[in-house]
Amino acid sequence: MSTEPKATLELLLHHLGFPASVEEHPSEDGLLLNVKTEDSGRLIGRGGQVLADLQYLTNRLLFQRNPDAPKVTIDIDGFRAKAQQALVDKALEAAEKVHRWGNVVEMEPMSSFDRRIVHHALKDHPHVTTESVEVEGTNKKVILLRPKTAQA
Repeated sequence: MSTEPKATLELLLHHLGFPASVEEHPSEDGLLLNVKTEDSGRLIGRGGQVLADLQYLTNRLLFQRNPDAPKVTIDIDGFRAKAQQALVDKALEAAEKVHRWGNVVEMEPMSSFDRRIVHHALKDHPHVTTESVEVEGTNKKVILLRPKTAQA
């Protein structure tokens, strides 16, 4: 594998005016590019929106040059790892409510990336199933957690 993903992100950050170093690590889904910078707050943005946009742009640039390029996940100073753990904790908490009370729990609307994390975290849960449902009148989706029905 060439250093193309790392070099692409470094060049993009340079053109945006952010001095940063990038470390490349293999991941389950492709590559993890971890950015080290003194200006992490501005690169992460409110709720990680700038980080998500940076990841989207980097992947688009890579796929445009090579349709077989690995999917790149970008993290900045561990932000994404902390946010993913918080999301998994929230999903497990919601699953406990479903199990305890037997009611359907609806999580807040989230990105496809975040929904995938929740579905993955609960895929083997013994008492809960998950389903993404579109919010009527929008292009957003929520996850519904339902009690698993007994198998006959």
